[in-house]
Amino acid sequence: MTICLLRRAAPWLAVLMATVPAPAPAQARSSGTRNGFAPDRLARIDSMLDGAVRQGEIGGLVAFVLRDDQIVYERAVGWRDREAQVPMTTNTVFRIASQTKALTSAAILMLMEEGRLSLATPASRFLPTFARTTVAQRTDTGVVVVPARRAITIRDLLTHSAGVSYGGEAHLAEQYRAKGLGPAAGFGWYTADKTVPICETMETLGTLPFAAQPGERFVYGYNTDLLGCIVERVSGVSLDRFLRERLTGPLGMRDTHFFLPVADRARLATVYRSDSGRVVRADTGARGQGHYVDGPRVSYAGGAGLVSTARDYARFLQMIAHGGTWNGRRYMAPHTVALMTTNQLGALYGTGTGTGFGLGFETVEQYGATGMASRGTYGWGGAYGSNYKVDPVEGLVIVVMMNQLPNTSDVVARFQTMVYAALVESRAAGAR
Repeated sequence: MTICLLRRAAPWLAVLMATVPAPAPAQARSSGTRNGFAPDRLARIDSMLDGAVRQGEIGGLVAFVLRDDQIVYERAVGWRDREAQVPMTTNTVFRIASQTKALTSAAILMLMEEGRLSLATPASRFLPTFARTTVAQRTDTGVVVVPARRAITIRDLLTHSAGVSYGGEAHLAEQYRAKGLGPAAGFGWYTADKTVPICETMETLGTLPFAAQPGERFVYGYNTDLLGCIVERVSGVSLDRFLRERLTGPLGMRDTHFFLPVADRARLATVYRSDSGRVVRADTGARGQGHYVDGPRVSYAGGAGLVSTARDYARFLQMIAHGGTWNGRRYMAPHTVALMTTNQLGALYGTGTGTGFGLGFETVEQYGATGMASRGTYGWGGAYGSNYKVDPVEGLVIVVMMNQLPNTSDVVARFQTMVYAALVESRAAGAR
């Protein structure tokens, strides 16, 4: 049920390691560490994860850590389906929700590199209903809908500064619900059950008032779903096909899809939810198990639609970490990756928290802002509980996959802290 590669090898390891650098030098191994990690400290992570499952805090998860492209930790704990007594395995497929955003952001920037749009291009060039957007503003006497002061741009969408929310605010919720969005779409971001393409849904969104003026503040919402539609309009193919042909296919991400192949149904993790500190099986439908196998397979949501595995997602992150190249193939230019992974919002995001936001990733601007992650680390997570970090200073890629919504557990944060605590040969001293 579990695998820890510092203790035992697996038959398939030789195949994977053929694509990554050679092991660390002999002097590093002789010190009792493995690529800078202390085995006894990594073993403490096993105990913590086992305890979280045993105490009913989580149903299960998969944790995956790379340093300099070498696997230092991989483990599946708990249950893929607790009620059916199916154990979690490292090839389990998870709903990754907002982790989809990074791939869609990469796709739009690939089109930018080809000169087919720019960061200043207005969204209305591809979405006619965005030609005259509006904003719902609260006043002392109620809510007033006013025209947007300027056009929403691609940059606004990439940085979530367009003023577009998920429509859950009290003064917006009923209007969004009436159009099948906001509270009518699961927790707001869910479209896997829709029978119309994503662009039709986004055209409808353009007729609704937004939560803030463009460029006014960070508002998390349908921004990347809009970008997914723009990818379709610019490229002339579905977002599913674009990602498959330009990113997931070439990268070898065989288990990353908008809708899981029916033959792989058994590998999809069960969704659980936190209830008074313990997990229970989530309901069916948009707020539970979802429609990722038996859904209409029509709406490709660039903001929250993909399913994937820990290994697949780490492969995408490795490409980003290598400045847009992987296994000899160039996907993006280094300058483009730098735009994605450096703070582009200044004081509009994370004021006082030591974090920023780039073109698709949250960034660490101050050591200690997100656990022990080095300054310059970037990452994000998904509503179902998954999370990832890329730490360029330490050469780390950390991916945790779980499906628990709502989730009150802090096991992911504890895991990430314990990974850094096990890294006893650090390169970060001069970078803090």
